Amino acid sequence: MKTEAQHSEERKQLCQLIEDMDVAMLTAIDSDGALVSRPMAPLEMDADGALWFFTDRRSHKSDRLRRVNLAFTDTPRATYVSISGRCEVHVDAERAARLWTPFAKPWFPDGPTSANLALLKVIPEVAEFWDAPNSRMARVFAMVASVVAARPIGIGDHDRLTDLSPLGQKAA
Repeated sequence: MKTEAQHSEERKQLCQLIEDMDVAMLTAIDSDGALVSRPMAPLEMDADGALWFFTDRRSHKSDRLRRVNLAFTDTPRATYVSISGRCEVHVDAERAARLWTPFAKPWFPDGPTSANLALLKVIPEVAEFWDAPNSRMARVFAMVASVVAARPIGIGDHDRLTDLSPLGQKAA
């Protein structure tokens, strides 16, 4: 994923947590009110903290994406990130060309000029993360110590990031 410089400490932290994660599960509410998820490849975190993805503008999911959740997982590092926000669909040929990747070609055979190519822009409002010690042995030791003590010990960090709006302004 391409990343641009972030202007708040919390967005910088969010960027560091997810910049090497290649897939996010995008969850939204379908027409029946059920939660549905699909894998999406993040393309960019722009200077305002928005996350960009390719989508097909004929897709029915585009109609139900006002409020979404993105779940990122990096199992080897034991890092998990959940981002809640709002979503917009954009048609922007210049951005599509700049973000183009050959991995999108199976869905958009004509490349960045494909007639049905659109962009999903997810604007994060709140993010939570869980970040365990990097060493698998340290994680196992922490888990065993937690079981023995009957309370969490050295399990890792969990925090909530709320200062994610552009220019560090709190979301309404």
